[in-house]
Amino acid sequence: MKKSLKYVVCALAASVVLMSACGSNGNEQPAKSDYLVVASQAVMNDTEWSAVANSLATKHNASIVTFDKAPREAMDAIRDAYPRYVAVVDMPENIGRDYVIDLHHLCRDIDDDIYGDFLWGIITGYDAAAAQRMVDNSTEPLVVKDAVATIMELNSAKWFDNYAWVDDHTKGLWGYKRGRNGDIVTGMVAPEQVLTKFTELYSEYDPDLVVTAAHATQCNLEMPYSLGNLKPRDGKLYAEDRFTGAEWDVAESGKRRVYAAVGNCLIGDVNNTRESMAVAWMNGSNAATMLGYVVTTWHGRSGWGALKYWVTSPDRYTLAQAVYLNQQDFLHQQHVWYPELLDERYDFSSDDFWGELEMARTRLEEVLGRKLDYNNAQDWDMLGFWHDRDVLAYYGDPKWSVMLQPVDGERDYSVSSRREGNKYIVTVTTSDNFSLERMRGDKFKQEHVLDLPFSYFFPERLANPRLADGQAWEVALDENFLLVYNADFAPNTTYEIVLDVE
Repeated sequence: MKKSLKYVVCALAASVVLMSACGSNGNEQPAKSDYLVVASQAVMNDTEWSAVANSLATKHNASIVTFDKAPREAMDAIRDAYPRYVAVVDMPENIGRDYVIDLHHLCRDIDDDIYGDFLWGIITGYDAAAAQRMVDNSTEPLVVKDAVATIMELNSAKWFDNYAWVDDHTKGLWGYKRGRNGDIVTGMVAPEQVLTKFTELYSEYDPDLVVTAAHATQCNLEMPYSLGNLKPRDGKLYAEDRFTGAEWDVAESGKRRVYAAVGNCLIGDVNNTRESMAVAWMNGSNAATMLGYVVTTWHGRSGWGALKYWVTSPDRYTLAQAVYLNQQDFLHQQHVWYPELLDERYDFSSDDFWGELEMARTRLEEVLGRKLDYNNAQDWDMLGFWHDRDVLAYYGDPKWSVMLQPVDGERDYSVSSRREGNKYIVTVTTSDNFSLERMRGDKFKQEHVLDLPFSYFFPERLANPRLADGQAWEVALDENFLLVYNADFAPNTTYEIVLDVE
């Protein structure tokens, strides 16, 4: 499948710095790596910041390519390197909404199909030391065991040893679980105590993972029902009580963690300043990886979809892989609905949410040749998917292994793959207790994400994969992944999906 539209881009030459794995004189070609570091000239011209890019390149035996204002300037060099993973190293003052949106487009512009050609993440921080800490903290794998949240969708807590939350559906409700097999305990606090309760839980549970979905901007995160704020100051988070005006620092242990702001507006927008919520989470709260929206969100496919892929395949995918697979899934769905809009950018230029939404609705109706029916859920998805497609930021090393724990009784199918000549065979074996409903996502956040296809992130990148003759699977397929939309698997059965490869 070909893209329907290409943007005209500036043909700016990108300089390339080649480094060996041991950091020698810079003139030696490293062994071929699937990883590329893309750094701004500002980074490479600064002694402390360039050390961050160099250490990341050394860690992954990678080359460094540079750009002046935007990573897109390095597109030719990225295309030549053909990486599977791209880390962009830049100072927070250079990173904003449009920077992130264009990274999404750049990722799809490397070749002529509709899918993302690499997994990417942005390495940044309050200062170079914070950015280096992000690199160091993402060296050893992390298996998430303890979590804290402001949502109710994870309240079964089945993935966690210890878990606590304040609820976003019932004002003042909170709960916790202590121990892998502990019971879920709930309680109530007065509304004016919700912020205090959250900061107490955060300190007590010292989580590997934080998940939020309340109102937010680039400079605050509200508790559910706007019952207090977390805010940034000098690269750290502090709490502000909206009832009394009291303030206190959020207690931090220095533990590395992951922050998934799956349903918050704007919190992923660094906003070209180190005094932003995103930077405070990465710096003061030591989030080695962070997900967050760079615009006002309403549909939520990017954030909630990434979480759905992750929690429904807890020990199959890293967080970066879950984000990537979700992105390819709804790119495929959008191509089915309206290929003309796959490269057309949703207009966020006015910062007028309702005006932008109306323009997008008008443009979508023009493409579809009909009026949208707001009583039709798919019509809402068509509009919401376009709005949500390119606006989730991923901060951190995209190759870092961050995974959830397996859930007892839910690993009910296995997947393996092998190559036989020019055939690549994916074998799926279901167990006696296999649940098709569970594989499709167990209706998790169904109002935003829909049922999931069968998914597989290839252990290696394939060359020009396509369905072999005689295969009746309905797929989205590219060099990095396979999605099967008619995978109506039954229990205790083995299936083979056969691909031709070069």
